[in-house]
Amino acid sequence: MTSKIILEHLYLVFLSVLFSTAVGLPLGICAYLYYPARKSILWISEILQTIPALALLGMVMLILGPGKATVVIGLVLYSLLPVVHNTFLGLESISSGIKEAARGMGLSQCDRLFSIEIPMAFPMIFTGIRIATVTSVGVAVFATSVGGGGLGSVINQGIRTQNMRLILFGTVTLMAMAVLFDLAMALVEKRLSYNTK
Repeated sequence: MTSKIILEHLYLVFLSVLFSTAVGLPLGICAYLYYPARKSILWISEILQTIPALALLGMVMLILGPGKATVVIGLVLYSLLPVVHNTFLGLESISSGIKEAARGMGLSQCDRLFSIEIPMAFPMIFTGIRIATVTSVGVAVFATSVGGGGLGSVINQGIRTQNMRLILFGTVTLMAMAVLFDLAMALVEKRLSYNTK
């Protein structure tokens, strides 16, 4: 039962990070390429982050009903900020000299983006994915409030039954999960930064 709950939590985190990246990366690129849309994209991603996680999940639940889909969509919306902003900042911070050299080589905007700019910006983009992952591990604890399961159910049960062992188990597992993800992704991030130098 315990391993099933941990795997359920990991599943929610994995899906949310996958979709956050799939949505956030194109939005960050759009913010970089299309100036008129930049302010709106960055502002909306910031606003979503300011909504309390439980309230955001509750609003999604009112539309979709309780369940894992509600949790994943809520987590995706909550995790967009680091992915969108880091994608935009990574692309924006590339030296203008490199961009000019690429233009001088006759590369189209699309070619420059995919062959030069995104590979150079990827360490910063990956940092955003890392932040989104660690954030999702903690925020997914609220999944149980909207019928999504995960480790939040263990902590909730511990609170209801005043069982300190359950509360500590859920908390320590979440902390270990977040630390392990953070350390593993920090190593990858370090390798990516080294390779782009």
